[in-house]
Amino acid sequence: MAPKEPLVITDKDQMRKWSRAARSQGKVIGLVPTMGYLHEGHLSLVREVHKHVDVVAVSIYVNPGQFSPTEDLSTYPSDFDGDIQKLMSIPGGIDVVFHPYNLYDYGNDTKKNGGVGEVGEGGDDGAVSCIEKSGLGHETWVRVEKLEKGLCGKSRPVFFRGVATIVTKLFNIVEPDVAVFGKKDYQQWRVIQRMVRDLDFSIKVIGCEITRDSDGLAMSSRNVHLSPEEREKALSINKSLLRAKSAAEDGQVHCEKLRNLVIQSITEAGGKIDYAEIVDLESLEKVECIKGPVVFCVATWFGSVRLIDNIEIKLKMDGRI
Repeated sequence: MAPKEPLVITDKDQMRKWSRAARSQGKVIGLVPTMGYLHEGHLSLVREVHKHVDVVAVSIYVNPGQFSPTEDLSTYPSDFDGDIQKLMSIPGGIDVVFHPYNLYDYGNDTKKNGGVGEVGEGGDDGAVSCIEKSGLGHETWVRVEKLEKGLCGKSRPVFFRGVATIVTKLFNIVEPDVAVFGKKDYQQWRVIQRMVRDLDFSIKVIGCEITRDSDGLAMSSRNVHLSPEEREKALSINKSLLRAKSAAEDGQVHCEKLRNLVIQSITEAGGKIDYAEIVDLESLEKVECIKGPVVFCVATWFGSVRLIDNIEIKLKMDGRI
């Protein structure tokens, strides 16, 4: 049987029309949002969504709203033809790829509102997204105020509002019943969950476990930018997280000691720590001592590549997990 070739849609009105036609036939619609350059981690999300729906849409869109002008938007890797071939390799394939050119183009000559220096907080590029810098006139942002502040939100101040906004746009265009996200981007997954709850989206959000290469490195589209030496050193991230989890299970529940274990291991391997924090599983608030389910989240630089990873720690407390 020949591989199933997906329909490629670039226009948002056509995408919405396709979804509504599928729903009118009683079909349950699943969405996997991606920025392309697909790897096995993305494909695992597609296989997961197949379990819950009748038809599958995958979006491929590099969102300028979540990048600041100093970040790697222009160098973000892409291989659209390769992505299609990978999606076709999945048993059952997928039904549609939504591949818009610019979801911030509203088809009018919007008058620019002041200079770039007037956009964002104090005109600081660190708090201005690429889409604002371009002056395209997009003014509406979705914020999940508490969950977006810590972890990646500290060093990437526009990231989560950009993610929440583009996912809201995709939800309004594709109108899925189910959406699947990877837990490697743990804070992102929790932000989307909370947004869906707070804004009453009728969408089930599923989180999938991290997909790793055979050496333990969490799969990421950015891994392609690692040199062989940097990639070898980056294995310290998962190895140290596993050691921290084992230490916690052996009774070490003081978070500062667990953090130091991970920070020392990664630093000795040549990594530069952005953050290494143990936080509550849902609120993402820092904890000093493990008394319930937590997640140990790490972001670190190896060379010019910023990598994130995490591990959930669920200890048995008073006979309960």
